[in-house]
Amino acid sequence: MTRMMSETRKWLDSSVGSASLASSVPSVPSVPSAMSLRRSGLALASVAALLAGCAGARHDALPTVPVPAQWTGAPVAATVPLAAAVSDPTGNTTRGVNAVVGVDGVDGVDGVDGVDGGDRRHAAAIAPDFWRAFGDPVLDTLIADTLAVNNDLAAAGIRVYRAQLQAGLADTNLTPSVTVNGTGTVSRTLDTHAMGRKSALQATASYELDLWGKLAAQRDAARWEYEATDADREAARLSLISTTAQLYWTIGFLNQQIANTQSNIAYTERILALVRSRYAAGAVSGLDVAQTEGNLADQRATLTQLVQQRTENRNALAILFDRPPEQAAAEPSVLPTQALPVVPAGLPAELLGRRPDLRASELRLRGTLANVDITRTSFYPTFTLTGQLGTTSTSLERVLQNPVGSLGLGLALPFIQWNTMQLQIKVSQTQYEEAVVNFRQRLYTALSEVENALSAREQLTRESEQRALSLAQAQRAETLLRSRYRAGAIGVQPWLEQLRLLRAAQTADAQTRLNRLNNRMALYKALGGAGNASDVNSRG
Repeated sequence: MTRMMSETRKWLDSSVGSASLASSVPSVPSVPSAMSLRRSGLALASVAALLAGCAGARHDALPTVPVPAQWTGAPVAATVPLAAAVSDPTGNTTRGVNAVVGVDGVDGVDGVDGVDGGDRRHAAAIAPDFWRAFGDPVLDTLIADTLAVNNDLAAAGIRVYRAQLQAGLADTNLTPSVTVNGTGTVSRTLDTHAMGRKSALQATASYELDLWGKLAAQRDAARWEYEATDADREAARLSLISTTAQLYWTIGFLNQQIANTQSNIAYTERILALVRSRYAAGAVSGLDVAQTEGNLADQRATLTQLVQQRTENRNALAILFDRPPEQAAAEPSVLPTQALPVVPAGLPAELLGRRPDLRASELRLRGTLANVDITRTSFYPTFTLTGQLGTTSTSLERVLQNPVGSLGLGLALPFIQWNTMQLQIKVSQTQYEEAVVNFRQRLYTALSEVENALSAREQLTRESEQRALSLAQAQRAETLLRSRYRAGAIGVQPWLEQLRLLRAAQTADAQTRLNRLNNRMALYKALGGAGNASDVNSRG
């Protein structure tokens, strides 16, 4: 291709040089000879043939993306051609990222996309309504209602429809365009005042021959942008599901904290009454009263903060429903305690292909590669067939009796602008290279999100066990200190301090439960909504 293009450039340079020399020397105009016309035609045909050869012989060197063959702990790694994701000439996008994150282009360890062979069943058993695995009917209804009325999701749907229409417009460029014009005139002479009428009807059809695949590339680019926009809508849907669930659980956590704080305030008020009675009897000093009152005031201040946080989260949840903030949605009084859904630890990397943001990035990478073709072929000769059928008559009734037809062939040679062509092609190539870098970054970010969620799942499980132990010991210590205070063995401050530690342990235990719920939803989201909804384990 390089040799043919260099020959073409030499021919163009020589033509431009001859034209410059001729313009500097005065000459007498002459009629071109038939021989010179034939030579010019042969030269143009040669250039067209050279460009056609370049168009057919072009091959882009696509980069490779090194990805792990399995999640953390697996010693095997693989380098996968990105061509598996972007250069499918059939336009099939069912492989896409699946091929990128697999091993050796498709298969992984034991032949199943990066993980052990037994994990393919999980990819096949993915439930589209994965949130139902949490076993909360109120949450199920909440998410269904949100998906039905959310404004952001509706706007994303409109963008998908617009992209579909634009793809349809690009597809029409491959079909002939037809126009019909009709005119009618009435004239009158100034001397004899004779009247004259004339009617004309003309139909024109034009069709650009897509010899180099430019129009097909434009159609493909528009179609891929439409599919990418649809993937964007799916990503927005997935994000909306995650946000709704997290707000729902956060409100449940705050309701639980408010109830616990109110209970602790009531308990501290009883302690204050006990301290005051003992102070009146002279059993304790005023220090115990002051310490208890300060402790009570601190808890009441904490309660106001919790109420404000709940109000803000309620308003945020109401907005998702296309409702005014004052119209609160259904909410839990406490955090759900049922078993969490378990996503199997041996997740195949193929599941990353389900991530809509990765699909969108891959499709736009395809579109950027198509734009390189569009830019390159836009400088190739353009052949346009034009046909006309027209008729004129002085009588409107006989306008169709004398039709006249014509057929023409148009030729445009934009490759004469050599420097412009080279610069624009290089610009489009840099855009493709940038898209490759962005895709690699998004892919690795997706991998890290799954790894982080898997690691957090294990650590939160261990943390939950320790939080439960800490809470039990705090309750036991509070019981012992209460008995000692009532027996007069200690002052009130050690008891109040232990009550503070007990409240902190209660909050930490509930926060860990909330974190585990959010982590499980984050894991589903990181996998593109993937998860085995039927695989629920009591250890979750």
